[in-house]
Amino acid sequence: MAEQQQTQDRPGAQPPPLPAIYTRPARKTRVGEVISDRMNKTIVVRTVTRVPHPKFGKIVKQVRRFYAHDEENKAKTGDTVRIMETRPLSKLKRWRLVEVLGK
Repeated sequence: MAEQQQTQDRPGAQPPPLPAIYTRPARKTRVGEVISDRMNKTIVVRTVTRVPHPKFGKIVKQVRRFYAHDEENKAKTGDTVRIMETRPLSKLKRWRLVEVLGK
């Protein structure tokens, strides 16, 4: 009731903005295999996506490599991991490790 009265007292007043958790879109996530863990706090993750060929329609595999931030160096080569999009952390790193799914 008090909020309604406040906004009625000041015409054109807007309610406070919502927290970022409600306004920011969901970040992209990928699941892939760690192919390198030799760098400190960085892993290289290979993802395989199956998509139809644009002209012929045959299902083909697209392989991409992502550099991901691994703060605790817990992912090892051969692990299956989930990574999430984040702000740029270095020249190549735009992803971070969310969890290790399997060894």
